[in-house]
Amino acid sequence: MKEKKLIIIKYVFEIILIMMLSVMYYLNKPIVTPQVIYIPKGSINKIIAQLQKNNLNVCKLDAILLRFIGSPQSGWIDLKSTHSTKADFLYNLTTSKAALQNVTLIPGETTYVFLSELAKELGLDAEKLRQEFKNLSPIPEGALVPNTYKLPKGLSEQKVIQILLKISDRKMREISKKIFGTYNQKKWFQYVAIASIIQKESANNEEMPIVSSVIYNRIRKKMKLQMDGTLNYGKYSHVKVTPKRIREDKSIYNTYKMSGIPPVPVCNVSIEAIQSAIFPKKTNYLYFMKSKKGTHDFTCNYSTHLRNIKHATK
Repeated sequence: MKEKKLIIIKYVFEIILIMMLSVMYYLNKPIVTPQVIYIPKGSINKIIAQLQKNNLNVCKLDAILLRFIGSPQSGWIDLKSTHSTKADFLYNLTTSKAALQNVTLIPGETTYVFLSELAKELGLDAEKLRQEFKNLSPIPEGALVPNTYKLPKGLSEQKVIQILLKISDRKMREISKKIFGTYNQKKWFQYVAIASIIQKESANNEEMPIVSSVIYNRIRKKMKLQMDGTLNYGKYSHVKVTPKRIREDKSIYNTYKMSGIPPVPVCNVSIEAIQSAIFPKKTNYLYFMKSKKGTHDFTCNYSTHLRNIKHATK
């Protein structure tokens, strides 16, 4: 009987030893991952399932091990490296947080200029950012919502664009549903196109509904918009519009030559500009000119407009 007990103890000991060696071997296996990954909120099983969806080499055993190591923190995790052992990977899941960089997109800025600044701040390639934006955005311009974004350092150009577009799309849908009760992407970006001109032309938020009325009034009368702000597109965002530029620019944005609203927004716009595009003020104004005070003088007739130009340029 005593010998039988010893055999059982020895057998159990051998099983435990094999299991320990197997776990040690498993924990020392190499694993390749992105340097920065996102950990969703939820149970360990939910986290492991999400990591599997993102093509990370994890399994149920990792869920069991994490129950001993600790629960992963939600949010962006900087693993410090793309190559590590499974032990280091699991440990970093529970201890590391990614360093976040604040990047701000101001209302009226073009995507071209914003991505150039973003590349500098995050150490990324500006051309790759633009290419990813072109590949993923539903529209060439105006798809981003001006905001201060908290972005983890170490993300790829593709991931950065995915995050920006996802946040912006969610915000646009939210605003559209508040106003219209639904979201129609085509209709929405038509309003964004009008809002982008309002954004470029207005001196402040108070002027936006009035500028909006001028745009609609000119369209009703089949007048060309003839607004300088539409020529501040793309890389020309902060370039002064000259008579030479007006004559030579053959883009869709030249409202001195093209009739109506450009089919693509000029820039990224604020909520106030969108609201003004949807709800213009009721006026008879057809012209406006920036005064020496920095705001605009609005008028219904061309002769008064000419006088306003003369006063502003004295």
